[in-house]
Amino acid sequence: MRSDNSLFRRKTIAAILQNPPADHEGPGGGLERHLTVRDLTGLGIAAIIGAGIFSTIGKASLDGGPAVSMLFVFTAVACAFSALCYAQFAATIPVSGSAYTYAYASFGELAAWIIGWALIMEYTVGNIVVAISWSDYFTSLMDGIGWHIPAYLSTGAQGAYQGYAAVVALMEAHLPLAQATPAQLEGYKIWNSAPVLFGDWHLVADVPAFGITVLITCLVYIGIKESKYASNLLVVLKLIVVAVVIAVGAFYIKPANWHPFAPHGVGGVLKGVSAVFFAYIGFDAISTTAEECKNPQRDLPRAMMYALIICTVLYVVITLVLTGMVSYTELGVGDPLSFVFAKVGLPRLSGLVAVSAVFAMASVLLVFQLGQPRIWLTMARDGLLPKVFTHIHPRFHTPSFATIITGIFVGVPALILNMDLVVDLTSIGTLFAFALVCGGILIIDPYGRSEARFTVPYLNGKWLVITILVIGGALLWHYNQAEVRTFAHLASFGEGYEGFRHQIPMLVFLLFCGGLAVVSFQKSLSLLPTLGLLINLYLMTQLGISNWVLFFIWLLIGLVVYFGYGYKHSRLGQAGAPVAS
Repeated sequence: MRSDNSLFRRKTIAAILQNPPADHEGPGGGLERHLTVRDLTGLGIAAIIGAGIFSTIGKASLDGGPAVSMLFVFTAVACAFSALCYAQFAATIPVSGSAYTYAYASFGELAAWIIGWALIMEYTVGNIVVAISWSDYFTSLMDGIGWHIPAYLSTGAQGAYQGYAAVVALMEAHLPLAQATPAQLEGYKIWNSAPVLFGDWHLVADVPAFGITVLITCLVYIGIKESKYASNLLVVLKLIVVAVVIAVGAFYIKPANWHPFAPHGVGGVLKGVSAVFFAYIGFDAISTTAEECKNPQRDLPRAMMYALIICTVLYVVITLVLTGMVSYTELGVGDPLSFVFAKVGLPRLSGLVAVSAVFAMASVLLVFQLGQPRIWLTMARDGLLPKVFTHIHPRFHTPSFATIITGIFVGVPALILNMDLVVDLTSIGTLFAFALVCGGILIIDPYGRSEARFTVPYLNGKWLVITILVIGGALLWHYNQAEVRTFAHLASFGEGYEGFRHQIPMLVFLLFCGGLAVVSFQKSLSLLPTLGLLINLYLMTQLGISNWVLFFIWLLIGLVVYFGYGYKHSRLGQAGAPVAS
């Protein structure tokens, strides 16, 4: 037993499996084990089938056309590699904490803190997106039954003010208002119609988004058993509705709407990466509940794969149905499923979709609100966050303080923010977590020799990684020469630094590919985790430099918190703590 002052000190798996040490737990005792493989699969479906199908799939279809259905397949393959790695970690280290805990055992404390901090952004921002999407559907549903909610009470102040400022700028420049987008004109109208309080404060807030966050937080606070019953019920309801949508929508498909299949090429399809990958963060959410599973080493891997297969099939079919019913050019709306049925003259079914979306996205929010407090709980047990986050409610056996803070962190921003800003941020956090989990398997088990109940199948990547990279590069050159030329032009400062900076993520990725290919050749690394790492990093390059900048700003804030508190209070840094060699 020894202490370690290194930033890369790693926890031993044996130490992690002390589940948790008795002196970690708050006065309420530990978490309770209630979840079976069926419950875990339900939680995965609840997290994956939600805002992706009922909201962001519309924007993705607008950018990529019907070919977005193939993006779901491609993304599912990337997720499959990640899910296999998550499954092995879950079978090896069946405790709460998800990718944070896995990184602690493989990369060390600093990397664990970074991924834990990224997961805070992933879950918090993801919850904000879902709460805002839920508000859109709820407001539409209330309008449908004659209960109108004023726009200024169902719109984020940020979006409304931006629209107002854009229109005012056009007016001051004496330019025609036709240059403003419909969203900007709507924002101007909402801002002007809102009551003004305290002199100049406009009362614009998304009250429904805040309200659903409060309700879900209360449910999560009460207990895991109650949460699983609610989740299972909501999953059954939305799967029934999705089946009805597919069955009815199939009769309204016009094959002509599938042409052109990829109107904006591969680049247009990949623009939907953020919206699509946002839908797949359910794997991480499942793994956060490990301490509440009856048999985590067996059930977690199964549930991850079951959820991935079921959800991918549904996403592909739904996308084909949507883009077959109406032109992809009309799908850039916040409620695409409801919209398409109203468009083809089925208002009652459109109303049914709106009702189901209210329940579907509530279930997504439920799972995300379950995940975040358990990550904070685990980080606090390790001393990286204040001990108050380890408090377990004596009656409900839930992380009480962490749950309340999660509700505040989601509910307050949901009052004021708009969805466009936050979707890409949650996707980059998800991809980063997935990449580190894949990389973690390459560190703790690069040759598939683990004795865990589930392991990633080992395929020697000595030659295969290089071969796949060469074939992938050749296909990219053959089918996307225009984009390759644009990349080469910008990367060579053809348009100065402004053009070059947008290519920085791709340049770094290409250098990383070369380095990983060499290491894989020398070390004969396992192929599947290597491909998972590469695919996740590639998808991160497609999210735009602005998202990378915001992501790094968030990480810098996290490093300030870590060096200001976490490093000094880390239990692993204390004398007598077991440190992996």
